[in-house]
Amino acid sequence: MAGNSQRQGAMRKPDAKKSRTVGSGGNRRQKLEGKGPTPKASERTGHVAKKRKDAAERVAEKESRRGRGKGRPGRGSNDEIVAGRNQVVEALGADIPAISLHVQRSIDSDPRIREAMRKALELGIPIKEHGRDDLSDLTAGVVHQGIALTIAPYEYLDLDDVLGLGTDTRPALLVVLDGVTDTRNLGAIARSAAAFGATGLVIPSRRSATVTAAAWRTSAGAFAHVPVAMVANLTTAIKQAQDAGFMTVGLAGDADTDITNADLGNEPVMIVVGSEGKGLSRLVAETCDIRASIAISDKVESLNVSVAAAIAMHSVVVGRS
Repeated sequence: MAGNSQRQGAMRKPDAKKSRTVGSGGNRRQKLEGKGPTPKASERTGHVAKKRKDAAERVAEKESRRGRGKGRPGRGSNDEIVAGRNQVVEALGADIPAISLHVQRSIDSDPRIREAMRKALELGIPIKEHGRDDLSDLTAGVVHQGIALTIAPYEYLDLDDVLGLGTDTRPALLVVLDGVTDTRNLGAIARSAAAFGATGLVIPSRRSATVTAAAWRTSAGAFAHVPVAMVANLTTAIKQAQDAGFMTVGLAGDADTDITNADLGNEPVMIVVGSEGKGLSRLVAETCDIRASIAISDKVESLNVSVAAAIAMHSVVVGRS
């Protein structure tokens, strides 16, 4: 029936009553604000200073993750074991990122074992005791002399990380290893790179020496200061460096240009060294901007690759001064 307020739904419930909204009349309208001061170059997206800052931060972050593996549970499949008293002492002296020191229970303690345990305690590396058989299982049957060291796998950087490490006052200097398979040569090159202020090394992911405990020992701990990037293809990496403004120099014994006479200026430089026996591969040599040689006596056919790399780095540093 019309006007029957008693029927269901005829009246609005009190709690369902809509509240009124009072308008502001535009008085609270947000005013336009200025953009503020111009940001620093290191904060501008796309600016070279910003790229350098980001690259340095990525490197610092990855190096901090390397650490010493404190608190890592157990032995990972990629961890490396160094066995033997002399080898363990040398590894600890080279500042290798170790996870834990393993000592045979009730072993006769000679000076080398005491030195290894003292060094491990100083570095905060956990010391674990094992039975002889358990330690033999851990070292996969290698003669361990009652002591072994677990090494964390090396964490390689991306190429972009090392390309951006140079500064205006210290342009980047990278060394690329083309087919260098001897870990001792890799370690020696890293040591020279640290001595001459190189900003990084680049190695291929195949047919190349990698950063193992042996390389760490040869480098005398230089890998703690010189980052290493691993790439799938060296030719592509060299082209990427060229696009980033690098002058790429391939070392070749038959090149007409002497490395000491190469006009490299103060721009970023990438030195490419070849394998111990074959030298630079053809595609890598053709991709480099220039090929340069090192003057030596005709009584010697060639130089060791680590020596050649050290001379080339020194030549670049002297040319910049």
